[in-house]
Amino acid sequence: MNPPAARTDAALRHARDLERQGRLDDALAAYAEAFDASGKDAALAGDIGRLALRLGQYAIAEQLFLIHLTAEPASLDSRLHLAHALREQHRYDEAVAALTPAVEAHPEEPALWSALGTVLVQQGRPGEALAFLDEAVRLRPQGGGQLYARANAYSDLGDHPLALADYQAALADLSEADKQRVRVPMALSQLALGDLPGGWDGYRARLSRDCAKPVVFLTPAAPWPFDPDKPPDALKGRSLLLLAEQGLGDEVMFANVVPDVLEALGPNGRLTLSVEPRLVPLFARSFPTIEVVGHRTWTADGLTYRQADGPQDHELWAPLAAPLRQFRRAPSDFPDRPYLIPDPARVIHWRALLSQRPGRKVGILWKSLKLQGERLRQFAPFAQWAPVLTAPGVSFVNLQYGDCAQELAEAYEELGVKIWQPPGIDLKDDLDDVAALCCALDLTLGFANATINLAGACGARSWLIAAPTAWPKLGTDRYPWYPQMQVISSAIGWETALEEAGAMLGGGNAA
Repeated sequence: MNPPAARTDAALRHARDLERQGRLDDALAAYAEAFDASGKDAALAGDIGRLALRLGQYAIAEQLFLIHLTAEPASLDSRLHLAHALREQHRYDEAVAALTPAVEAHPEEPALWSALGTVLVQQGRPGEALAFLDEAVRLRPQGGGQLYARANAYSDLGDHPLALADYQAALADLSEADKQRVRVPMALSQLALGDLPGGWDGYRARLSRDCAKPVVFLTPAAPWPFDPDKPPDALKGRSLLLLAEQGLGDEVMFANVVPDVLEALGPNGRLTLSVEPRLVPLFARSFPTIEVVGHRTWTADGLTYRQADGPQDHELWAPLAAPLRQFRRAPSDFPDRPYLIPDPARVIHWRALLSQRPGRKVGILWKSLKLQGERLRQFAPFAQWAPVLTAPGVSFVNLQYGDCAQELAEAYEELGVKIWQPPGIDLKDDLDDVAALCCALDLTLGFANATINLAGACGARSWLIAAPTAWPKLGTDRYPWYPQMQVISSAIGWETALEEAGAMLGGGNAA
């Protein structure tokens, strides 16, 4: 064997050993060494691209699959992987363009039709995606991957009965690891249909390392399952850590159950709640008898890790959503009370400033910082807000975090509406002050992001414009988490929903 070939083989063996050990970051570097030693062998590029895709390094994966396709242009696997890499970079038209020639050449391949449909779903076009996904299922009626992809489209359209049927059928044709990826969205469809016991049970799959985008919680404490069949006093006197999960909005929403956990622990128990650091002041005030700490999050080897700050001396631990399985078995189990307490002095401060503005003071928010893929269906384009912004007798207050200068200018230049920018507050980072501002307003109006969850949890009057896919409605026409919140459904389209919100404002309903 010549020296370059020997170096390539040695580097490949080392890379594969590292991959088997789960040291994926190191494995990718070793594969790159083998690739360089081989003189950038195009056949090897596909193997490296597969690992880069697994690690979420989509731009690198894209380049590697393009290299592999120059050597093997007929490789359907590399074409599918290339489309996946492009899709994850939100380059949807390019992903479709990468798949189209393969579909034309191999119309009998269900994976290609499924991949096309998945691109359209993530682009926010699930209705159009169904034609492709139906064809994929027709070609392979029992195919787990095809059924799962179609279920996601149904879910995105808010047709949860059809989504649930496809998710359940998909499980029969999938490996155990792939089943975990299906069980989480399937659980959300169950919750959306009002099956809370089944939904919370299925939602436990999010803790599996095989689920999509897994989070590994680091704590030496023993896990506590919050099994509804355990005796009511099973937690009495124990020491428990609750670790917040998901994004900011979910951390706020899931905290609905903290008072129940505190009661279950009893006066001799100890509860520590670990949340995103920006939430610590608000949560510490709201739950003065518990310890509230921040958490740290980082990624390595394709996994996301989260750990609570402070001492790791708890007897038991659970992710923050886990107690819902025991204490929220039906929408009627949600209490009729707010559970977060804003800073009273800051509420007074904001009320004084707002009193200088005419009319009803309405805070608005219209987007998330993550506006790609399926999130696109959760928010309307700002241009469709005209019926709201032109409602008479209203002073609008900006609650939208992130860069929104373009939308503020658009409202003024095109509608003559000046949305007031509250001074001295960072709407992204000063979450304790954001909560106080929401409670000082006459109304908070917008879509489901962190801010409207804060308003709801603090008991502020709020209107939520909810997509038909919104599982937190839990089979109702409202948000049980926040009893005072009014839901305006977008099931008949964003434009109609915003027109309804504008008519309600114009009728004085914000007072």
